Amino acid sequence: MLLRFTKMHGLGNDFMVLDLVSQHAHILPKHAKQWGDRHTGIGFDQLLLVEAPSNPEVDFRYRIFNSDGSEVEQCGNGARCFARFVLDKRLTAKRQIRVETKGGVIELDIRSDGQISVNMGAPRLVPADIPFQATEQALSYPLDVDGNTVDIAAVSMGNPHAVLRVNDINNAPVHELGPKIEHHPRFPARVNVGFLQVIDRTRAQLRVWERGAGETQACGTGACAAAVAAISQGWMDSPLLIDLPGGRLSIEWAGLGHPVMMTGPASRVYEGQVRL
Repeated sequence: MLLRFTKMHGLGNDFMVLDLVSQHAHILPKHAKQWGDRHTGIGFDQLLLVEAPSNPEVDFRYRIFNSDGSEVEQCGNGARCFARFVLDKRLTAKRQIRVETKGGVIELDIRSDGQISVNMGAPRLVPADIPFQATEQALSYPLDVDGNTVDIAAVSMGNPHAVLRVNDINNAPVHELGPKIEHHPRFPARVNVGFLQVIDRTRAQLRVWERGAGETQACGTGACAAAVAAISQGWMDSPLLIDLPGGRLSIEWAGLGHPVMMTGPASRVYEGQVRL
C-alpha cells in the first residue's frame, strides 16, 4: 500500500510525518530505519506519527521514532512540526492543541505570527525519573568518561538529557564525547547530550548529540534542558534565547514546579508517498 507523508523540519531538525488518523497502517521500527536512511530511503532525524488519542482529554497521540528505529518519548522540534501538520492537513481547526506522548501530555499553541509555542511540562530533576544513576539529586554531577571527569547536569524533558557547559561551541567535542555519554552505564535508557556555551545572561549557543540520531541541526527538548540547567545553576535568566546550528529558539522557565515554554518555527519541505 502507498502512504502519504510530509517532509518537515524545525530549525533543520528534519522529520517524516505520517497521518495515521485518516490513513491506517501498522508502522514498525524497521520501517523507520529503512525510511530514515539518507542514502537509500527518504532520510530524516525522526519519524513522527499522528494518531487518534487513547485519552479523551487530548486531541491527538504523537509517537516518535529515531532514524535507527528506536522509539523515544519526546521531541520538541517535532512537536512544533506536529502542530503545523495537523492544522495544515485540517485534522483540527484548533490553534491550541493537547497531545499525548510517551513522555506525557504537552500543549501546543499555533500563534498568529506563524511561530509555535509548546508547553513542554515541568522538567524532571530527580535522578530516578530521568533515569540517571546517582545517590542523591544535585545541580551537577561528575561523570567518568574513559578515565576523565566531566561535569554534567541531568534533566528529563520527557526524555533524558545530559548538559555540559563548554567555552567554545565550535570546538566542543560533540562527536567524541557525545556517543560515549549517550551510552554511559549511568544512563540506563541512554541520553541526549547537549554542549552549551553561555554568551550572556539571556543568550547561549548549543549543539546536541541526539540519542539514536547523532548530532542534529537543532533539538527542542535539548534546548529546554540546557535552559533549565543554565537557570538552575545561576548562569542565565529567563526568558532566554538559544542558538542552535539550525536557528534560534526562545525558552521561558519560572523555576521548579513550573513548565518550560519553547517557541520557534516549523516548516513544510515537500509531500510524497512511500510504499509500505
